[in-house]
Amino acid sequence: MELFTYFRSSAAYRLRIALNLKGLDAQMTAVNLLKGEHRSPEYLAINSQGLVPSFKTDDGEVLTQSPAILEWLEENHPQTPLLPVDSVERAKVRSWCYQIGCDIHPICNLRVLKYVAGDLGGGDEGKKAWLHHWMGLGFDALEAQLGEGPYCNGDQVTLADVYLIPQVFNALRFEVDMTPYPKIMAAYEACNQLDAFQKAAPANQVDAQ
Repeated sequence: MELFTYFRSSAAYRLRIALNLKGLDAQMTAVNLLKGEHRSPEYLAINSQGLVPSFKTDDGEVLTQSPAILEWLEENHPQTPLLPVDSVERAKVRSWCYQIGCDIHPICNLRVLKYVAGDLGGGDEGKKAWLHHWMGLGFDALEAQLGEGPYCNGDQVTLADVYLIPQVFNALRFEVDMTPYPKIMAAYEACNQLDAFQKAAPANQVDAQ
């Protein structure tokens, strides 16, 4: 297996966490977004969207979009399941994943921020205001839904934690005030005590810059 990754990509970070939790080895191939390597002909031949992550299975199939890859991992490597057994609990976990993966992350990623700061003339301050607004709205809703922890869904690490930790990492990087979100931060701290999350952290990647 091969994961095409960038150390600060939230979506690639999710995949690194999930692979670690499931005890799966994959070759890590760095794609430097700041140098435009995701737009090279070689990478576009792998992923025509020019996004990370991309994931190559042992059979040579290339999968894209982290939600689809995570579901594939869950179906094909069910050891250390990341979804609860109960269908209602599974739906809750998926809802939290989608709130992060669909409603927060896409409008706060690199290409959107470059457009806000550059094409729309927002500059660094406009970019920061954009991030704080959309992350704040998303975290407000999520904080109200989470239980008492220690993880998003009680005492079992789930896909919700896999999605949450990279998003909180980004929030802290851009100086979002996280004090209004004690449940979110409790899950963040609890997960980062685990080896699988520590090894997946951006600072611990060979392409960290």
